[in-house]
Amino acid sequence: MFSVYLIVSKEGLKYIGYTENVQKRLQQHNSKMSFWTKRGSDWRLKFEEKYKTRTEAIKRERWLKSGVGREFLYKLLASSGS
Repeated sequence: MFSVYLIVSKEGLKYIGYTENVQKRLQQHNSKMSFWTKRGSDWRLKFEEKYKTRTEAIKRERWLKSGVGREFLYKLLASSGS
């Protein structure tokens, strides 16, 4: 299984990605092992969806990174109070 996820830093930065192991990936982000996310700290998982194939996960990740997809996520975050 593959997960598409959104994490948010203490500073309010947002990152969308996909992985086979969300908890391991989140630990990597918090350990400054990822180029983009080393700019933030205390990354927290705010959204996750699971997919059977890498292809499906990549397709969804790309959509979530589009303008419409980001708007969807930000509305979701706002409605959940995150």
